[in-house]
Amino acid sequence: MPVSTEKMVKVFGRPASLTEARFTYCPGCHHGILTRIIAQTIDELGIVERTVGIAPVGCAVFAYLWYRCDAIQASHGRASAVATGVKRANPNLIVFAYQGDGDFASIGTAESIHAANRGENITVIFVNNQVYGMTGGEMAPTSLVGQKTTTTPDGRDPALFGYPIRFSEMIAQLDAPVYVTRQALYDTKRIMDATKAIKKAFTNQLEGKGYSLVEVLATCPTNWRMKPTEANKHVAEVVTKVFPLGDLIDRG
Repeated sequence: MPVSTEKMVKVFGRPASLTEARFTYCPGCHHGILTRIIAQTIDELGIVERTVGIAPVGCAVFAYLWYRCDAIQASHGRASAVATGVKRANPNLIVFAYQGDGDFASIGTAESIHAANRGENITVIFVNNQVYGMTGGEMAPTSLVGQKTTTTPDGRDPALFGYPIRFSEMIAQLDAPVYVTRQALYDTKRIMDATKAIKKAFTNQLEGKGYSLVEVLATCPTNWRMKPTEANKHVAEVVTKVFPLGDLIDRG
């Protein structure tokens, strides 16, 4: 059989903004997809030299090792506050905070809400996997009713622990934010939608429009005690019923 001499064209590869450091995420977790999407966005916008990432305390605690841009490790829950300080110190920088549900919507509630209410010109990526992923699988503010965690072994009882907080809906009630959206990563279409949303959030900042929040529903197969395929199905069929997908506000 004759061998083709046509040059193969590479159509997919590792984003230049990612280092060679290996992720420390669990197998099947959506964090890896999301981390890559952010790097791809940085590449497409050509902003790596201007970008500063704020790493949380949580599953993405080592994010500063994975991006070729400058990065800062914030104290638990304080990523939005640190992002605010960096942006105000040098408004020419493109600053994003990468935060989990425990980091953003629990210990960092005050910092998160007030950064949004001030309309800080930053981009916040809010990963909602309905559990404290790194610290042992405890109940998070976003844990579903009936969800079993290490601190709710019989399932979350709203009479004792309240209901899951729809944090993006709370942020969307404020006057200052320009873009609040909720996306997911459980199939190809959702990955494409999330990629567009993240690029829009970064573009809003580039254009000086103000605060953008992208919530991403993610899996946690390890703490959910599910196989990755089961976890994807769970997000699609169960989690989205509590946390509906789509744009909540778009004032851009």
